[in-house]
Amino acid sequence: MSVSRAIRKAFLAVEQSEGMGARVRRSIGTSKLRNFSPFLMLDHFTVSPPAGFPDHPHRGQETITYLLKGGIDHEDFAGNAGTIGPGDLQFMTAGKGIMHAEMPHKNPDGGANVGLQLWVDLPENLKFCEPRYRDLRASEIPNIDVDDDKVHIKVISGQSHGVDSVKELAYTPVWLLDINIKPGGKVQQELPAGWNAFAYTLSGSTAFGTGKDQTTVGPYHNVVFEQTGDVAVAEVDKDATGDGHFILVAGLPLDQKVVQYGPFVLNTQDQVYQAMQDFQSHSNGFERGKGWRSEIGKGTV
Repeated sequence: MSVSRAIRKAFLAVEQSEGMGARVRRSIGTSKLRNFSPFLMLDHFTVSPPAGFPDHPHRGQETITYLLKGGIDHEDFAGNAGTIGPGDLQFMTAGKGIMHAEMPHKNPDGGANVGLQLWVDLPENLKFCEPRYRDLRASEIPNIDVDDDKVHIKVISGQSHGVDSVKELAYTPVWLLDINIKPGGKVQQELPAGWNAFAYTLSGSTAFGTGKDQTTVGPYHNVVFEQTGDVAVAEVDKDATGDGHFILVAGLPLDQKVVQYGPFVLNTQDQVYQAMQDFQSHSNGFERGKGWRSEIGKGTV
């Protein structure tokens, strides 16, 4: 018999400013949820031109960007450039160093560009790997319907009800599922033993957990599960006026120290100092940053 994971905590992600004029709801990487390995940060962003995330560096982590609405352009100092649209994802490994810009589209309807960005720690032995990118298009993502079609699951990364994701997209093992539950629907999602897991709600009212432990939340909440247990359980009341929509994420905890200074995520203070020096001197991975300015970011810097 499967054991439901208990709820450790649930809290609202409060909106704040970030980048150049963007608005984000940050839930991981705040005083309410730190040291939740392998996860470093989760931002639910809303951004419209001329705001955005112009030229900036990274070292030592991976970022997963999931676009929910609109379009985001990307460009880096290695000559890589591209665009993701609604339902698309980009997985970026910063490794030893990258400089890039992420800028929003101007949408015909005047609407904002909305998405999620998750920062994932890299294992210590991969902190200085070569940077890389992998785009995952919405059309590539397997889908499955369960509970008499009342639950729709996009298997972005990992497994769900016998369906596997297309490919492994991050060095650190992470499962990422987009789940929509109609009123009266319920899902029991198996999770790897010992992995840290959370849900982030996008719309509607959803109940997580079972019995006296059950916790019901509205949009923009992070629901943190305990490590013990086999499944994450979620349901939407049959009398609800709308669907419950959330992402469910699980990752393998890394047994290592995290020392972070802004976009640099290493294992020791000396490594952070070295990252700052390398960035400023354009060396040890940041050589191509000397004199580089992205085309897409020129309007904001």
